[in-house]
Amino acid sequence: MRRVVVIGATGNVGTSLIAALGAEDSVEEIIGVARRPPALAQPKTSWRSANIETSDLLPLLRGADCVVHLAWKIQPSHDVEALRRTNVDGSERVLQAVAAAGVSNLVYASSVGAYSPGPKDRAVDESWPTDGTATSFYARHKAEVERLLDRFEQEEPHVRVVRLRPGLIFQRRSATEQQRYFLGSLFPRLLARPRAIPIVPDLPRLRFQAVHAADVAEAYRLAIVDDARGAYNIAADPVLDPKELARALGARPVPVPKSLARAGMSLTWRLRLQPTPPGWLDMALSVPLMDTTRARYELGWQPRRSSVDAILELLSGLREGADAPTPPLQRV
Repeated sequence: MRRVVVIGATGNVGTSLIAALGAEDSVEEIIGVARRPPALAQPKTSWRSANIETSDLLPLLRGADCVVHLAWKIQPSHDVEALRRTNVDGSERVLQAVAAAGVSNLVYASSVGAYSPGPKDRAVDESWPTDGTATSFYARHKAEVERLLDRFEQEEPHVRVVRLRPGLIFQRRSATEQQRYFLGSLFPRLLARPRAIPIVPDLPRLRFQAVHAADVAEAYRLAIVDDARGAYNIAADPVLDPKELARALGARPVPVPKSLARAGMSLTWRLRLQPTPPGWLDMALSVPLMDTTRARYELGWQPRRSSVDAILELLSGLREGADAPTPPLQRV
């Protein structure tokens, strides 16, 4: 891969991927595309400004050997149509530009959120349906883009398409961004101290998977340089449930009805006390557990950090107000 274009290169995963590609011998040039390019020097990397909703993307993609599409919005969550213009319409424009530019390799950032509701007592592979969770805009948009990719693969069979579907992605330096996007400015950082969280809500079906951003970036690097095709689940062990979280946080699990948790989340979101709508809870409780066998055997991917390591690192970052020198990750 001589030239790789990364769209959405300044966020949680993008920054880690730029670093991973900078150390990859087979990659000679990296084009980092973002709405607001950073004043950040990275090996082999030059920055370009573009908005996938409105910019002419074709000049950016001409001559690329691979395009990685990471650009996505989750805020402002009260304006779902604006989010859809970026997430779905913008993604469609990226696919059109990839075809027009004659790019032969495309790697797309899908998500566990694309999956239809499924089991929590066993793991499913990549053939599980991707129709999302109806009450979650994030899941609906991820599912819509999966359909766009289905059509793209039929119309452009010469393009190698990879879809990575990771669980929740954490790292220390994304803490400021994730607080802003999911917790809001009223979140007390003191709660991120060890043993400062006394209880963990024990909700039915609260079992989810997480992974460190650097390990996700390694999966992207492998997908770019290998002859991979299709979808790959990406997650680290162990599965996180109330007991595992309580053990990691020094807390105790307390049963909470889903209806009560959802009502509280909905009320505080509507009052704009916190930025996360209740569809995120619905999605967390509905998506299946993912089997990562394909990524481990076909890509040779192996996470270096556990899911507990990833979430504890995020809490450390929240405690300290950690950020990074790119517009999405830095403090505002």
